[in-house]
Amino acid sequence: MGDDATRHQAHSGTQEKIRTKQPPMFKVLMHNDDYTTMDFVVEMLMAVFRKSPTEANRIMLHIHFKGVGICGVFPYEIAETKTAKVHALAQEEGYPLRCSLDQV
Repeated sequence: MGDDATRHQAHSGTQEKIRTKQPPMFKVLMHNDDYTTMDFVVEMLMAVFRKSPTEANRIMLHIHFKGVGICGVFPYEIAETKTAKVHALAQEEGYPLRCSLDQV
């Protein structure tokens, strides 16, 4: 079924269209800090957000110079899971790397 998939439902001899509703989407934002290495940020972008090495480096440089960058846009549960994964991996390595969510 596509994004705008409909299904017909018989109701008292008439047909109603019921549209599937898209879940709200959230941007995962990664924030710059003075301790996390650029290499670790690139690793997180590739491992957690499935970015290519080129795209991961581009995003990492954007985060480094602008202070924040978009890692991807996902439904809430997926965005929250990816954020938690980054935080856990960063904590294991002793980095204060942080991500946040912003509703689209």
